Amino acid sequence: MKKYEDVDLRGRLKAIAYGGGALEIRHTAQEVTFLGVPNQPDYGQVDILIYPRDEVPELKSLKEYFFGWRDVVVSYERFLDVVYGDLMTVYQPRRLRLSLRTNVRGGISSEITVDSDWSVRGGEDEFRNWE
Repeated sequence: MKKYEDVDLRGRLKAIAYGGGALEIRHTAQEVTFLGVPNQPDYGQVDILIYPRDEVPELKSLKEYFFGWRDVVVSYERFLDVVYGDLMTVYQPRRLRLSLRTNVRGGISSEITVDSDWSVRGGEDEFRNWE
């Protein structure tokens, strides 16, 4: 069992060169697991929306990246923030939007979203298709 501050999973992420034009990519990681508190796993789904520049995610590495979180103690909010930072650093997309939907635990489920387009995140509020 590890704390999120003690792991750096960014090195697992690999990119594939992309030389095309405008493109919207959507990926869904349906079986994301991490430890909300020691010995109590949380389960959820991460939806990824990416407008690439020069590189796109290599899916096997993305799967291995998420698998690496299985034994890490981290809150929902911190998890999404770290994943966002890692994906922005590695892929440097025009836009990145992540949503985490957690499975029900104690009668409550949660959905957390972050978008690089939000001005509070340094974006320009350019895209208006926020869901």
